[in-house]
Amino acid sequence: MHTDRRPEVRSRRPLGEALAEGTVLLDGGLSNQLEAQGCDLSDALWSARLLADAPQQIEAAHTAYARAGAQVLTTASYQATFEGFDRRGIARARAADLMTGSVRSARRAGAVTGREYWVAASIGPYGAMLADGSEYRGRYGLTVRELERFHRPRAQTLAEAGPDVLALETVPDIDEAEALLRVVQDLGVPVWLSYSVAGGRTRAGQPLEEAFGLVAGIDQVVAVGVNCCDPADADRAVDAAAATGKPVVVYPNSGETWDATGRRWTGSSTFAASRVRDWQRTGARLVGGCCRVGPADIAALAGRTGRPEV
Repeated sequence: MHTDRRPEVRSRRPLGEALAEGTVLLDGGLSNQLEAQGCDLSDALWSARLLADAPQQIEAAHTAYARAGAQVLTTASYQATFEGFDRRGIARARAADLMTGSVRSARRAGAVTGREYWVAASIGPYGAMLADGSEYRGRYGLTVRELERFHRPRAQTLAEAGPDVLALETVPDIDEAEALLRVVQDLGVPVWLSYSVAGGRTRAGQPLEEAFGLVAGIDQVVAVGVNCCDPADADRAVDAAAATGKPVVVYPNSGETWDATGRRWTGSSTFAASRVRDWQRTGARLVGGCCRVGPADIAALAGRTGRPEV
């Protein structure tokens, strides 16, 4: 079966230009919205399974965030890898079509409101493919070159699909960040680099100043920061990210903790839209939420950043 994989038409201006002018609002956690829609995400492919089994649910989730005020919609490709799809019996060509489809789904949803929007193609860490929680630890025992070989085919496929930006997100350590930056340097697509952090360090225990410093002099990186971390850790990390001179991206999770063994979230939410003012004062320009942060939370952020609800 032939699938037309030409890039979709992009938004009117580059995301970097918008960030230079003010705050741009991200969406929230895709998985929690899909669960709210009644989807079962117990499969190792997590939300990426629905790219094959129920793509209409993916688009509906994106639409919910767009209507809440999100201007950047992040694709359902975080856990989409050729290796993961292969284990499910999905051939390589079909897997590539599904990844391409993730960009088109977000593009269609973004057009619903008639406002300016951008599509971010999510590239999750190696640990996401393992589906064992190791993206919250890092240090997989792989070299930078081995991580490059893993990430390159997926990054190339997503770049060819025509997103506005590649989201290198939930990165747990410096080695993987270095590998990802090497992979994307020839793809011709802007990127943001976002670490998952804890206690003022990367998940692998490295100083944030060193981690963020990787982006120095790389014009392709339009923002650097953190995601899928406790909101309190995000507060502390914004200062370190701002020291790079680049716009800061910050989208923490709800503050609950992921139990990889039980495959469930525990604890209580500490996410509050009121934090966004402090983030903005420190240099945050790309703000939103990650796991367990839903459309209502994004609407609350929209109200505080001047982005309209519809």
